[in-house]
Amino acid sequence: MSGMIRVATYNIHKGVQGLGPTRRLEIHNLGLAVEALDADVVCLQEVRHVNRREQDYFQHWPKQGQADFLAPLGFEAVYRTNAVTRHGEHGNALLSRWPVLAHQHEDMSDHRFEQRGLLHVELLIHGRSVHVLVVHLGLIRASRVRQVAQLMQFVQREVPADAPLLIAGDFNDGGARLRDAFVRMGLHAWQGDVQPTFPSRMPLVQLDHVFARGLQPLGASVPRGRVWWRMSDHLPLIAEFLLPE
Repeated sequence: MSGMIRVATYNIHKGVQGLGPTRRLEIHNLGLAVEALDADVVCLQEVRHVNRREQDYFQHWPKQGQADFLAPLGFEAVYRTNAVTRHGEHGNALLSRWPVLAHQHEDMSDHRFEQRGLLHVELLIHGRSVHVLVVHLGLIRASRVRQVAQLMQFVQREVPADAPLLIAGDFNDGGARLRDAFVRMGLHAWQGDVQPTFPSRMPLVQLDHVFARGLQPLGASVPRGRVWWRMSDHLPLIAEFLLPE
């Protein structure tokens, strides 16, 4: 369909599953998974840029940052750090089949125990400027309320009112209040059945969402099965939109 955009959002759990000595490297499988999503735009959370401890532990740890490693052939990767840790750093990333016009980052940390951020990327899609925000909100509800308010202020400040806009990511919230907040901003998601994404082995709640302004939602889906739940604690969400001419 001309003007269709296929968007995926995926919390990749830093490319590693399991705990302690039983943990396993999944970043190579995630590379195949990103290809299989066949999305035009892939929004990623918990993406490691570098981690010296894991690099020493895993023999096949990629030499590239995870965003560049996961980008399919011909895609452009944009990564910005949210959290700096003792052994490295991680954050949000966007992989795009379409040209990247500009990008920026905003710190959304609400308290010192959680480092959070927002990645803003402007893309040229079907000849039009489309703005995409990749977010990973906090675990505490009060923090998420403040972060959504900050997100609203960012959109008003940085995104032209008439520009198509996508906001995708791990919102750590599956309730109606979150959707209502975005509706008040003029953003909408697919209104079909809820698509649970967490926990991946037995998904009960949809924590991952794609909201849009100036685009028509066409549908949303979540891939299922053992091959998917082994790679991360989240399942990816795929959403399709129509960009009006």
